[in-house]
Amino acid sequence: MLNFSINKNFFLHALTITKRAISHKNAIPILSTVKIEVSQEGMTLIGSNGQISIENFISVKDENAGLLVNEIGGILLEATFFINVVSSLPDVTLDFKEIEQKQVVLVSGKSEITLKGKDIDQYPRIQEVAPTTPLTLPTSLLKEVINQTAFAASTQESRPILTGVHFVLTDNQQLKAVATDSHRMSQKKLSLEQNGDNFDVVIPSRSLREFTAVFTDDIESVDIFFANNQLLFKSENISFYTRLLEGNYPDTDRLIPRDFSSVVTFDTDNLRHSMERARLLSNATQNGTVKLEIAKGIVSAHVNSPEVGRVNEEIDTETISGNDLTISFNPTYLIEALKAIDSEKVTISFISAVRPFTLVPSEDEENFIQLITPVRTN
Repeated sequence: MLNFSINKNFFLHALTITKRAISHKNAIPILSTVKIEVSQEGMTLIGSNGQISIENFISVKDENAGLLVNEIGGILLEATFFINVVSSLPDVTLDFKEIEQKQVVLVSGKSEITLKGKDIDQYPRIQEVAPTTPLTLPTSLLKEVINQTAFAASTQESRPILTGVHFVLTDNQQLKAVATDSHRMSQKKLSLEQNGDNFDVVIPSRSLREFTAVFTDDIESVDIFFANNQLLFKSENISFYTRLLEGNYPDTDRLIPRDFSSVVTFDTDNLRHSMERARLLSNATQNGTVKLEIAKGIVSAHVNSPEVGRVNEEIDTETISGNDLTISFNPTYLIEALKAIDSEKVTISFISAVRPFTLVPSEDEENFIQLITPVRTN
């Protein structure tokens, strides 16, 4: 029968990470539990929602954990409730002991709490990814690629394939990540320092967002394994499994225009702040758009809401060339695109009022491009 003691704060942190894979509203009620398995080597916490699964290992050798195993075993506990109980305990140390009929007693300081658990055999088996040669990437690099693309993925389930980010590795080193919701697109390319086996997969953007939360900056690198319709991100102590999306991702390369009639370079932060001011009023308009006008070497933003008021703002530019143009678009798309850009300057290139325009950071224009489709207005 399970019996161990552990540093409460360390345990709580590990539980909170694992809980990111656990959903409240699950079609399979048992998946609202956290699985706790203890061996002589340490403890494994497991959470899953069917889409993603997280295994978090705490070693008895980790001095920060203070894990002392008296008896090995396993149990399932309702995740949210259990975490709330652990976080409320008064002392630095937590003693955890299983008694009869799948009940556990938690002792911390002068507090003693008894909880009902479930048999570990009720938990579904997590599909394992067979060990192959992994692709190893710096965690910070992978998180940067995710932050530059995943926001552009669709949130609509009507086209499930567009809710993911398309990752392709060609020539064993050339990585491309692209996301689109059919109104905008974001694409990042980079050459990897380490060779890997070529792949072509679509990873759910929701899984990628959870990955960026789970793999903190102190985890230097991550190993990536592929198998069937599964992908595994693995560090020393955390295994993060996600299902892949099935189907063919659209050919986004053909969407990228080459010839432009107007090209403007802005200060990235300056343009974003202008758009955020414009969005405040555009949210009150019927079509929620901002009109951008290029005329006689001056760029200005306009919003007119009969109910709330209007915005007319001249936007400072670094350089400007080409034809005059008036174009309308959703300002949220531009704001989110600008947030993904790390460069101080951004170059926006236009074809016409009805064709998508591109954004590239001035410092990395070869490898990072975004597209936004304008909105037709009267």
